[in-house]
Amino acid sequence: MAIQLQHAQYTVRRKVLQLVGASFHVFDPNEQVVFYSKLKAFALKEDIRLYTSEDMETELMTIGARQVLDISATYDVRDSTTGEKVGALKREGLKSMFKDEWTVLDVNDTPVGTIKEDSWLVALLTRFLSGLIPQTYNVTMGETLVATMKQNVNPFVTKIVLDFSADQGGQFDKRLGIAAAILMCAIEGKQG
Repeated sequence: MAIQLQHAQYTVRRKVLQLVGASFHVFDPNEQVVFYSKLKAFALKEDIRLYTSEDMETELMTIGARQVLDISATYDVRDSTTGEKVGALKREGLKSMFKDEWTVLDVNDTPVGTIKEDSWLVALLTRFLSGLIPQTYNVTMGETLVATMKQNVNPFVTKIVLDFSADQGGQFDKRLGIAAAILMCAIEGKQG
């Protein structure tokens, strides 16, 4: 999986106009697909599997919800090639109703970082004007900014540009960042 994680920037795209399910493409800066996922329609519990391409032959990573229909869901991220847990992402449900907030957990479920929308005003406006105002999320480890996620405003394609350029020390596992961007695309339109 090392070759898929060598870049400082990725773009996650979700096609909105699909009859059933959803598909996600993760592109490197050269517009090459490095991850692909197709979600099953009507699943009660998120189980996202990322592959190297649309042929879905080589699975690289899984993102799985611990609970069914939980507003403060925790998603475990695992490396499929080793079976090891990379960490977890916990959506802060009540806080996320007004401003999206996630807690980044390490392999032992210890909080090590946060992912938050950068503006209360923009967060509030996006609740009413969903898809019309771009959202920006800041990823911090402690007080250090390690990544940003910027969402587009296209109503037909949800796109998040994930930028790890600020993480000069390599504190933030890129697999967790990519998983977070995919989860944000997956729950877009489902938030309160």
